[in-house]
Amino acid sequence: METANIFEIPNLRFLGRFHPQRAKEEGVLPLFWACSGLELRFTGSALEILLEADYGRKEPWIAVEINGAPVLRMPAGRGESSVLLFQGMTAGTVKHVRLWKETQPMGQDGDSRHRLGIRGLRWRGGAFLPLPEPPYRLELIGDSLTSGEGLVGAREEASWSSVLLSASQGWAKMAAGLLGAEFRLISQSGWGIRSGWDNTPHHALPDWYDPVCATASGEWNRRLGAQEPNDFTAWQPDAVVVNLGANDANAMGISAWHGPDGTRFKQEDTPACRRLIENAALAFLHKLRRRNPQASLVWAYGMTGDTLRPQLESAVERFREETGDQRAYYLALPAVTASTMGSRRHPGIPCHQEAAVLAASLLREIL
Repeated sequence: METANIFEIPNLRFLGRFHPQRAKEEGVLPLFWACSGLELRFTGSALEILLEADYGRKEPWIAVEINGAPVLRMPAGRGESSVLLFQGMTAGTVKHVRLWKETQPMGQDGDSRHRLGIRGLRWRGGAFLPLPEPPYRLELIGDSLTSGEGLVGAREEASWSSVLLSASQGWAKMAAGLLGAEFRLISQSGWGIRSGWDNTPHHALPDWYDPVCATASGEWNRRLGAQEPNDFTAWQPDAVVVNLGANDANAMGISAWHGPDGTRFKQEDTPACRRLIENAALAFLHKLRRRNPQASLVWAYGMTGDTLRPQLESAVERFREETGDQRAYYLALPAVTASTMGSRRHPGIPCHQEAAVLAASLLREIL
């Protein structure tokens, strides 16, 4: 079998944000965000992937598809390892392989050792063929709904565990699939527009948008460029879809956050606080437009309630009025029901499928 470093193999598509210079210097493709990964077309009979991983309490998981069908889902072991994707398949036939990181960055959940990278491939026979250019590129930004929390496991499961996250089965990836689009996820469970579900003001995702992946902590992630500014000119999406707001609404019913220096933060269900959330959503739309000047902007919301729908619709409308930019839209997503619930009291696959169809329908119309 032949073996080569990931950057020495032709015709591969690297999925997700990363820092090319740092990655090539280290000889490893870091998979920071959920659904970061690798896509290729290969004609040989066997293929292995060479991984590098580590973790404390939150192990990274991977998922693999061949010709659009899932064939593998597993945790990555600590250290360097070789994972057999397939063998004994017919030589000469094209295998369209996609590998995803299932789990979000876990640095902000207390696991600074959480990391995953691809060092290379090992294969038998065949060639790596060029991939067709995707018709669209999408960036999808969100919380646990975008990270795929609750899409694995029995409905009664409630543990905060990596095994219950499956971004590759989420609405964002499904919507991109319906359009044949290349996509990137930027998502953190429990985070929001102004704060996290527990009123932590440091968990406002818009504040973390500009670096490659600032939520990935630890020396390995830092060395691979996670904290460096993202090069937005290198990959421009045709649309950016934001699904944030659920945790801001949740925070209204949670006790205040108290910082180590005595500061206090609390989101309230008051007109004044709702206006602050609306203003923060508006500011994020302006930031997204500055970073992605040609993209359509969509704010999608409603899978776990629509408490903030008036404020988010207003933020979109104010953005259109202030800028004269009509490429901003609000999309109401279907609410989860008792029959479409997954684990961890999160929407399950049926609810994500409904959301994906609606999102893809709007994107198909506006792109």
